[in-house]
Amino acid sequence: MSSALWIAVLASAVGTLLMRVLPLLWMQRRLERLGDDDGLEAMPQWLSLLGPVMIAAVFGVSLMPVTPGLLSWIATAIGVLATLAVWWVKRTLGWPVAAGVAAYGAVVMLTALVGPLP
Repeated sequence: MSSALWIAVLASAVGTLLMRVLPLLWMQRRLERLGDDDGLEAMPQWLSLLGPVMIAAVFGVSLMPVTPGLLSWIATAIGVLATLAVWWVKRTLGWPVAAGVAAYGAVVMLTALVGPLP
């Protein structure tokens, strides 16, 4: 692997670590400063919204195909529909993601075998 790729992997790892550690350290210091036994009242509202907002951002980015084209949009739509269908049945997180990825991959592979769309 090239050194640029290793630098990108290292930067991603450090960024991921900081996104998890900095709020934890900040909250620990806040609780110590307040000296409160019950941490739920000390937790600011924006911190409780941070997780869902980050998940929504990742979801939004993942819906946009890398190379926008008819095949990519069809595969993305089928993947999203498969994810939602399996989630509706299972009500978990793991199986729907696996089903969505499998459906997306199946559409891409089948169109590669059959040929490009007209």
